[in-house]
Amino acid sequence: MNRKEFFKTSGWLLASSWLFGRKPELRLKKEETSKKGKVKVTTRIYELHLRQAWTLSRGTWTTRRNVLVRLEKDGIVGYGEAAPIPRYNESAESNQAFIAKALPILEKDLWEYEERGKELEQLLPGENAAKAALDMAILDWIGKSLKIPLYRFFGLDKSKTLSTTFSIGIDEVPVMQKTALAAKDFRVLKIKVGTKDDKKIIEGIREVTDRPIRVDANEGWKTKEEALEMINWLADKGVEFVEQPLPAANLDDYRWLKERVKIPIFADESVHKSHDIPALASAFDGINVKLMKCGGLQEAMRMVAVARAFDLKLMIGCMIESSLSISAAAAITPLFDYADLDGNLLIDNDPFRGEPIKGDRLQLSDRPGLGAEPLIPDW
Repeated sequence: MNRKEFFKTSGWLLASSWLFGRKPELRLKKEETSKKGKVKVTTRIYELHLRQAWTLSRGTWTTRRNVLVRLEKDGIVGYGEAAPIPRYNESAESNQAFIAKALPILEKDLWEYEERGKELEQLLPGENAAKAALDMAILDWIGKSLKIPLYRFFGLDKSKTLSTTFSIGIDEVPVMQKTALAAKDFRVLKIKVGTKDDKKIIEGIREVTDRPIRVDANEGWKTKEEALEMINWLADKGVEFVEQPLPAANLDDYRWLKERVKIPIFADESVHKSHDIPALASAFDGINVKLMKCGGLQEAMRMVAVARAFDLKLMIGCMIESSLSISAAAAITPLFDYADLDGNLLIDNDPFRGEPIKGDRLQLSDRPGLGAEPLIPDW
């Protein structure tokens, strides 16, 4: 099922969203060309329009500004996308500035992609979404050069891809209920919480569906006692596990909590890269890996290896992203236990076309590279 088919079932949502019908916005195009390496890199800030207001415990958004990257060398084009995370002091402009500074690295041999990844990591601290976009573009270029899809380049079995959850942001309970009903093809829902009305929200969802749900508090509960009471209450409501109930730095509280809760706890904001995992392995049952948070596909795969060594469960997640970076993340889903890759379903002006979801199952394209094609002009 593709995005249009899914939202045809939800007329109330189309009617309520003032964002529908708006044309894609492209702005702040920057082009950097290296004569030495014959590499041409173009970036554009692209404003993604959300189908409905997206609310988490720390804010509400109706648009998100991502950076699209076009890397061309030897007549082959690789694409990447950065979805900057404001919580980590990233913006579309700071991501774009990082990419401009990275041009000398991109002039080098792209086939040495692991070395290029190390150099990008060392160039500046932070700006992980920009690093993810360049890692993505390089690997897309390599896959297209070899004429093979990315999952095959990594030696993965496409039949082992996963189903994705469908995420429901914080809203009035009737709105969240309608969203749950509209998402009838998704066997598992992910519900955002972290407010004073959390019990009312979950009870409202349970009035309209008995499907399994997962809960993401986005650091919304502030004490371990509050988190313990809420998580054990959620366990009795058919919740499979809870993501990031407490502030990211409270690892001692997480260790206390892990010993007392009835269902698993997953880290999201507490974990960024592979070197974070050993210190938090005793505090969580699993981790949520996001390309935009860790800096790209190569680091995501390192995180998988380290997490497995500590016997942690693995989920691959996303920010609000287009089908381009969702396709990149989907390519490595055979390595994970759970997937939450629905960011492209939450927007109405996707600049790329990837492989459509069938029901709730992610599909891996056999087109070379990431398998995503641009829909925007002159790109």
